[in-house]
Amino acid sequence: MKILPRLLALFATALFAVTALAAEPPLKFGVGLFQPDKDKNDATYRPLADYLAAKLNRPVQLRTVDSWEGLAKSLANGETDIALLGPWGYVLANHQAGAQVIATILYDGKPEYFAITVTHPKSGINNLADLKGKTFAFGDKGSTSGYLIPLHHLMTQGITPETYFSKVVHTSHQAIETQVTQGVLDAGADYNRNRNAMIEQGLIKAEDSKIIWTSAPLPNDAFAVSRALSADPALIARLQAALGEVGEALKGNPKLLPPHYGGFVSRDNAFYKPIRDAGLATGKLQAR
Repeated sequence: MKILPRLLALFATALFAVTALAAEPPLKFGVGLFQPDKDKNDATYRPLADYLAAKLNRPVQLRTVDSWEGLAKSLANGETDIALLGPWGYVLANHQAGAQVIATILYDGKPEYFAITVTHPKSGINNLADLKGKTFAFGDKGSTSGYLIPLHHLMTQGITPETYFSKVVHTSHQAIETQVTQGVLDAGADYNRNRNAMIEQGLIKAEDSKIIWTSAPLPNDAFAVSRALSADPALIARLQAALGEVGEALKGNPKLLPPHYGGFVSRDNAFYKPIRDAGLATGKLQAR
């Protein structure tokens, strides 16, 4: 007769645990616009969102944010809980609202990538001196390779974009590559991963795009959490463990990440010092 009360107690405990789990609010997962449009971006990163939901036993809601600056702000103001965003966007979110990086994505096995300047091979442009008086495109002001790093490089050369170029525009990385290959723009700022992907997807032809400047290696995209979420060390540990297993999971599900991406490696705020330094040097980040 004592067995029944014990069974009832165990059932009640299990029911409470399930109810508590179901009551957990979804994690809002913000992702930058790495693909040509939002629909493709959502489709590309939904497998990662689903993977994290399964690993954490908690709903994960995916949302593409179409500007790096906007994604940094959404992580800062609580519209997103976790985010995969560019290095400069992360540094802004960290500086403004205490967001914390917990991992860095790997590209071709490395946690780094490069900013580049591209032009059309027939433009006659081979270096910065040839760009004087030409049209030039930056990415949005939250972009690392599309804005901060090329701006910093220009400043070290004593160049003010607004007076050096005949026209300066800000647009998406995909639009920069497309318009440069079409001859609509003389040159623009991009990053090697985007150019590679657009060539592989047939969106641009390699022979219509020429790199005339490459940056030093830059820390790759950050997987960051909001200040509120960073106060839960148990959840952070589970997230880092899940991200650390993505590389192995890719063997069974290659669509978990886009081509060339091989998983994540744990990193902290110090890894993004080169980006922070560039922000301070350009005056786009104010020293505390």
